[in-house]
Amino acid sequence: MRVLICDDHALMRAGVRRLLEAMDGVEVVGESGNADDVVMRARQTLPDIVVLDLSLKGRSGFDALAELRLAVPESQIVILSMHEDVLHVREALSRGALCYVVKDAQPAELEIALRAAVNGRTFLSPQVSAPQLRSYRAERAPGDVENLPRRQREILNALGAGRSTKQIAADLAISIKTVETHRSRMMEALGCRNAGELLRIAMRHHDRP
Repeated sequence: MRVLICDDHALMRAGVRRLLEAMDGVEVVGESGNADDVVMRARQTLPDIVVLDLSLKGRSGFDALAELRLAVPESQIVILSMHEDVLHVREALSRGALCYVVKDAQPAELEIALRAAVNGRTFLSPQVSAPQLRSYRAERAPGDVENLPRRQREILNALGAGRSTKQIAADLAISIKTVETHRSRMMEALGCRNAGELLRIAMRHHDRP
């Protein structure tokens, strides 16, 4: 497993390097201290894993993350950060990070994250995984129609009015497949187990004054 480290503190990089080099089958192929340099070094070394801090001097680790996904799409990103809040975790995952480890975690967590990432699996430190799950469940609460995107609310309203998939597609000038995709996403977002449950929610929503 070839790993590139990016952190703007030299002592932190040295500590992480020593920790990684003590792990079986791990080779550190380089270190970097900023967003621009880590992208350049990643292109040169093509690591399996980039261990990336989010708080970098100059451009942030989020900027680096977005560029890394384009520059070295085969490399997986493991975030190693002091931030434990849901917003940082979500933003990192949405930009393509696969694992998120907090800096006060036990060393074993970093090794677990590396081995998960190299196999394409997600790992979150327990400090951030529980709040993340609670927030996700809250947003995905059944019947939370107002959190749906505008287009999906339009389709839901049309379903509640008795319009068929074909009619909705014609009304909105989109394909039938697009309507079906939106329906599937609405079912997931609203916690519907089947199309009947989605229709009941659609009818209740349509009947509101």
